[in-house]
Amino acid sequence: MADDDIKYEEEFVLNARGMNLFTCQWRPSTIEPKALIFLCHGYAMECSISMRGTGTRLAQAGFAVHGMDYEGHGKSSGLQGYITSFNDIVVDCSKYFASVCEKLEYKNRRKFLLGESMGGAIVLMLHRKEPTYWDGAILVAPMCKIVEDMKPHPIVISILSKLSNVIPTWRIIPNEDIIDRAIKSEEWREEVRNNHYCYKGKPRLKTGYELFMASLDIESNLDKVTLPFIIVHGGDDAVTDPSVSEALYTLAESKDKTLKLYPGMCHALTSGEPKENIDIVFSDIIKWLNERAASTS
Repeated sequence: MADDDIKYEEEFVLNARGMNLFTCQWRPSTIEPKALIFLCHGYAMECSISMRGTGTRLAQAGFAVHGMDYEGHGKSSGLQGYITSFNDIVVDCSKYFASVCEKLEYKNRRKFLLGESMGGAIVLMLHRKEPTYWDGAILVAPMCKIVEDMKPHPIVISILSKLSNVIPTWRIIPNEDIIDRAIKSEEWREEVRNNHYCYKGKPRLKTGYELFMASLDIESNLDKVTLPFIIVHGGDDAVTDPSVSEALYTLAESKDKTLKLYPGMCHALTSGEPKENIDIVFSDIIKWLNERAASTS
C-alpha cells in the first residue's frame, strides 16, 4: 500500500484532570482495517514523529493505528518529561483507547497494543487492568523488570521517595546520553535530537521514582500476564536488558507467546536501526498480527 493510500489525522482530547492530550492516527483510506493497534511510546518520546515509521508501516499493512502522547510528553499538556503518576498515564490511555474501540466503524475489530520500552510497561498494566479486553500485544524492548545488578540499595530508594515528594520536578538524577546508547542510525539520532517534542533533560525526581516503582510492580506480576504477545528485542540493547524480556517470556502464563531476539540490534529496533534490520523486525511483527487479526472479537 502506498503512502497516498494512508490517511493521517490529529486531534486533542481532554482527560479527567483537565489536560489536553494529543492523539494521532494512521489508517488505510481505501480498505477496511484488519484490526486496531494502539501505540504506547517510550519515556521522553512521542507518537506523531518518533513513531511515524511504526504507524505508517502498520497502516500500509492494513491496520488502523492510534497513538496518544502522555501528559508531559510530546504535544500534550504538562511539564515536559514530568510523570506525576504512572497510574494516571495508564488510566488516560485506557479511556482514550476504549473510546476509539467503541466507535461503530470499529465494531468487531480485534484490538492490539504496541508498546516500546516504557510503553511496554504501560501495555502490561493496561492488560492487568482489563485482562480479557485486549486481543494481543507487541512488546518492543519492554521495560518490565530491573536487572539485579542495577537495582539501587533500599536506603537509596527511601531517600528518592522522600525527595520526590519535596522537590518532584527537580532534574538532578544523573544519566548518560540515552540517544547514543539506544539508537544505531546516526541519521535517526539527529532526528531525535532535533525533535523538540522529545525531552532530553535529566530525569525529574518524581519521574525517576515513578518509573522505578512501576518496574518493580510489573516485575512482581509477570506471572499474571495471560494475553497473546510477541516480544521483539535487540540482542545488543544497552537500555533494557534482553534478559528482562526472557524473564517475561518464561514467567508469563500466556499460552500464545513469542520471543524474537535480534543479535547485534540495539534498543530502538523499530526506528534506529539500518533499514534492512527494521524491515526484518516489522516483517515478524506484521506476520504475527496477520495470523491473529483474521477472526472477529
